[in-house]
Amino acid sequence: MSTRNRKKGAIGSTFDDFLKEDGTYEATQAVAIKRVLAWQIGQAMEKKRITKAEMARRMDTSRSQLDRLLDPESNSVTLETLTRAARAVGRQVKVELV
Repeated sequence: MSTRNRKKGAIGSTFDDFLKEDGTYEATQAVAIKRVLAWQIGQAMEKKRITKAEMARRMDTSRSQLDRLLDPESNSVTLETLTRAARAVGRQVKVELV
């Protein structure tokens, strides 16, 4: 393909294609989603000035469980826990298959 026919900035496959070929796409997506959710919950807590102790109380859980939820490296979080956290900050979790 000549440089004249190539789209500007397009040089080969996408990063998603690379991850799919590598067999790590789904795992990488799951980690990214968890990190975004943890960040969003943390931001909502800051905005509403909710301490970790208060958040744990609202979720009816332990502070250590809340710390796992907010830790972007921790993958051991259930959908139920995410739902309780969202409700505690006045939000809701939306899950959809695309």
